[in-house]
Amino acid sequence: MTGQRAVDDLPGNQVLSKIFNGLNRQLIRRLWHLTVNGRENVPKTGAAILAPNHLAFCDSMFVPGVLDRPLWFIGKGEYMDDWKTRKLFPAMGMIPVDRRGGSAAAAALDAAATVLDAGELFGIYPEGTRSRDRKLYKGRTGAARLSVRCDVPVIPVGLKGTPEIQPPGSVVMKPFKKCTVSFGEPMCADHFGDGDDPRTLRYFTDALMHEISLLSGQTYVHEYAGKSSQQSRAPTSGPEPEPRGQGSRGPARSLSRPTMAAGPRHVDAFGN
Repeated sequence: MTGQRAVDDLPGNQVLSKIFNGLNRQLIRRLWHLTVNGRENVPKTGAAILAPNHLAFCDSMFVPGVLDRPLWFIGKGEYMDDWKTRKLFPAMGMIPVDRRGGSAAAAALDAAATVLDAGELFGIYPEGTRSRDRKLYKGRTGAARLSVRCDVPVIPVGLKGTPEIQPPGSVVMKPFKKCTVSFGEPMCADHFGDGDDPRTLRYFTDALMHEISLLSGQTYVHEYAGKSSQQSRAPTSGPEPEPRGQGSRGPARSLSRPTMAAGPRHVDAFGN
């Protein structure tokens, strides 16, 4: 299925989403000082996964707001518990995910796959939640799984400035501040080994987080984000052992490299 019929069958209300996205692009370009780097890395047509860091609620406005294509996004299932967002966010293309994992998370991946199979852009935050302390945390493997399943590239995205625009806990976005959105070179999970091996998904995800840390300038912490983790932790310079620039054109990785801690033998849909 291709063309307009395919788009109409995707999650969300396409008319409402088109109106909102158009208004959002105008709003952020008028009210904030935007710098966009690497926009040429986002394909003008065809499917791709965008994987940004996550610092503020408004990240989900700035990433699609600097693109000329619609972008579907994973969003936390808790938005479905609030009457203000229960109808609006899914209508605009948000795919809710139960972050506890299991079959509910798998259903979200299935919905995301329909977006990619239709040749569209899909966004997912690899950390799984916002970083409250501005560090970059260990990524979950949902983007890698989608890359393998749908045979599409993942584009790392680094955001800067959004916590100043919308500080944690604030519902108000401060105008006329600076925001930088940087798109890295596309990466493919199957270039890191056998896509059916959970260790490949882990290696690829760590390499993806390394690229995001370079784009965002964040200090990397090799543990999953959470209320208990986002306090005082010993940072690292970035995930090991993936060097920059290997991305989608790099060679396949060996699965026996001793410098990388082996990933879990079993991971659920989002690597929990």
